[in-house]
Amino acid sequence: MAEEYIQLTINSTPISVPAGTTILDAAKDADIDIPVLCYFAHTTANGLCRLCVVEIEGSRMLQAACVAEAQDGAVVHTRSPNVERARRTILEMLVSTVDISESPELQELVVEYECFPERFEGGKKRQPAIIDDNPVYVRDYSQCVMCWRCVQVCADDAQFTYALNFSGRGFDTQIATFFDKPLTETTCVFCGNCIGVCPTGALKAKREHLLEQGVPPEKIMEFTRLKSKRKQSRAEDAL
Repeated sequence: MAEEYIQLTINSTPISVPAGTTILDAAKDADIDIPVLCYFAHTTANGLCRLCVVEIEGSRMLQAACVAEAQDGAVVHTRSPNVERARRTILEMLVSTVDISESPELQELVVEYECFPERFEGGKKRQPAIIDDNPVYVRDYSQCVMCWRCVQVCADDAQFTYALNFSGRGFDTQIATFFDKPLTETTCVFCGNCIGVCPTGALKAKREHLLEQGVPPEKIMEFTRLKSKRKQSRAEDAL
């Protein structure tokens, strides 16, 4: 059975794609860039960050391109005034509350969209203490943009360990373990997938973190090995 194709227009460019293709993928096929933050090619798209919003003629609201399916005959604008205003506001709010110093892609977007974070000057900053509770990686949620990628790869999209999830509500929402237990007391298997998908410095390998603090490499190896041995010793004592 022949695959059904639909026709749409993105930024005045006619595009033909298979039915069911998202607007984001249709734009990629035409080399049209749409910025993303929560979206990751190997996890389930949820449209959380709204940075990928586009304007569709006839639609009342902006649509998240990562989850909105391309429709036959649709006319899509990825850089309309409404779209740029929405992205600018999202970025300004992020910069005013979250440390993006280790996220060059976000920094580039802030410049590209001529953001003015000072609009939200005086707002509350996310400044939780760094969580260092295991020998493999550290968690610095002052840099967390709540993209949900780490939660997804820890769950059904990759590892199926469910060690990470959301905690809190509203501004106080953050990524956490169940009952805020140390990672060594959760189902975490320290696979490192969460570090690999994190778009900022919120999750970082322990050795990388220690190098940045100026700790000599030989001390880092000694320290992390000792931590691992202690963990193994505790496990043996519990037997």
